[in-house]
Amino acid sequence: MPMGPFEEVIGGMHAGGSLYAKFLVRAPWGIRFSTGPQARLVVVARGGCWLRWGGSKTPLVVETGDCLIVKPGVAFDLSDARQRKAISCESLGVTHDGYVVEYGGTGEPTELLIGRFSFDAVAAEPLVAPMPPLVHVSLEKAHADLVQTTLALMGKEMAQDRPGARLVVDRLTDALFVQAMRALFSEGCSFAPGWATALTDGRVVKAIRAVHADITRPWTVAQMAHEAGMSRSSFAVAFTSAVGESPLDYVTNWRIYRAKVLLSSSSESLPEIATRVGYDSDTALSRAFRRKVGIPPGAFRRRVSAERGPRL
Repeated sequence: MPMGPFEEVIGGMHAGGSLYAKFLVRAPWGIRFSTGPQARLVVVARGGCWLRWGGSKTPLVVETGDCLIVKPGVAFDLSDARQRKAISCESLGVTHDGYVVEYGGTGEPTELLIGRFSFDAVAAEPLVAPMPPLVHVSLEKAHADLVQTTLALMGKEMAQDRPGARLVVDRLTDALFVQAMRALFSEGCSFAPGWATALTDGRVVKAIRAVHADITRPWTVAQMAHEAGMSRSSFAVAFTSAVGESPLDYVTNWRIYRAKVLLSSSSESLPEIATRVGYDSDTALSRAFRRKVGIPPGAFRRRVSAERGPRL
């Protein structure tokens, strides 16, 4: 199947797992998590608990099958009771992949599967930027089973410490993020980017995949409509309605996205990048880039280079 926007973003993010742990906790218990520079994925495999974090005015209940996707720099508490005092996760000694934490008293049990991972911020922008700091989604059983299976495989790989385990876990992290985001968008979340929601439109998605397969082609609305098997006028209306932007704006925005990724991840010259993303010259790319991003490509490359320390 041709690559679409979802695959392109996930493939360019270079997600890498840095820590996987299973928390087996019994009431009373309360743990504070801080993502630091990395994102975090939490799956409630068994039981339930309360969630408290700065972006919510009141504590929320999370139950078996629920998933939390937490962006970098966000602190949150999980506990058995609404106002339970929480201790820091670091104080529990979670130091390596596959670690099993047993904590709390003798009351009702809860099992949490937690993964921490990093990814390239520029490449992830179309997918991650629209998201709020913390996302709570109730997984349908099929999604929950997939996520839990992937987390369990990550744990086994690291616990057995066989040759290539790190590589396998990195690939499983990619799969884990795909599964979580796919589940999130299937719930019809309000912040899903237009291109993500449009992937359910069978006609529009044909044009989208064609564009991503050959971004350098001098696309016109008529050519995109042909890929979709629709008339030009009908396609333009359907595309704009599904995606939230016109067909040619879509092409331009993804060309600029690819240029940003290349500027931040390669040493290629601006003329080389311009050719790779579908512009006749570096001048044409610079003009479009400044219009969309607000600064010229060179300034963007310098800014990313100056800001980049450890990956997001």
